[in-house]
Amino acid sequence: MAAQRESLPPGTLLGPYRLLKTIAKGGFSLIYLADDEDTGEEVVIKEYMPKRIAQRDRDGRVMPLEPRFGENLYQGRKLFFQEAAALATLKHPSIVRVLDFFLANDTGYLVMPNERGRNLGAYIQERRGGLSTTFILDVFVPILDALSLLHRRSMVHLDVKPGNIHLRHGNRPILLDLGAVHRFARGGARGGQVITAGYSPLEQYQRHGRIGPWTDVYAVGASIRACMDGRTPPPTPERQKEDTLVPAAVDLKTRYPMALCELVDWSMSMEIDQRPQDAGELRAALGQRLAEGSGLSPARSAPAPESEGLGRPDSGGPPGGR
Repeated sequence: MAAQRESLPPGTLLGPYRLLKTIAKGGFSLIYLADDEDTGEEVVIKEYMPKRIAQRDRDGRVMPLEPRFGENLYQGRKLFFQEAAALATLKHPSIVRVLDFFLANDTGYLVMPNERGRNLGAYIQERRGGLSTTFILDVFVPILDALSLLHRRSMVHLDVKPGNIHLRHGNRPILLDLGAVHRFARGGARGGQVITAGYSPLEQYQRHGRIGPWTDVYAVGASIRACMDGRTPPPTPERQKEDTLVPAAVDLKTRYPMALCELVDWSMSMEIDQRPQDAGELRAALGQRLAEGSGLSPARSAPAPESEGLGRPDSGGPPGGR
């Protein structure tokens, strides 16, 4: 019987890439560190391997866990490859670069550089929140700019969270886990995609929820809130039943500028129409507050994180996807 979710062994050659080790596992993918034998550079490779519907046969091929999952696996692989092709066209300093993508072993692979730095989610845990306003702006202004590019291209990320933000030297951020990206049409895409409790708005939990750029906006607000108080915000289904989340403008007004607190609360509105409608709108509002001198630049930034490799799973993942 084929072993479920078995990683490819070290030494496996995928084109010019020789696998060194498995570094993470997510709900939809396995993540490897590899050497590019053509360039000598280390890369991160994400293999499409959905946990609930796929397994590997003795020859290394990815196959359905049961025959009834065959169509789901085929469609998922098709979307993975299509979105990889689209993402490869995105050029932004805060979006992880797609070096290569290809089909092999009856599945898809996404190749990205292995950049040194540290994960924002881990950094928040170590610092227990309380990150400075300067640090927050250093990280999230570029992230909003990157999301604005996605939104202008009719794409939504759908899994923005601290675990999917990689910090390079000088707190320069890269947005990871782009394999979750979906295209949307006017009026929004359908819900029911990937969910991360605390960062996913209510529409992501709903099979027919209205997904759009506003969905990423909620996640940005929740990520900034986590930087402030060091806790993952309550999941939105809990907030819908009984909202115990005290607004930042009340709970954090003595520690952060009111303007920033208000922007976080606006972004985390439960109702879609009460949020900024895309990252560009939130970025513009933030820029306006900065231009008005609303006190969004306190004296000191958080110290630069120590270096680590880039690899993270799609639930805190390396660049790439589900």
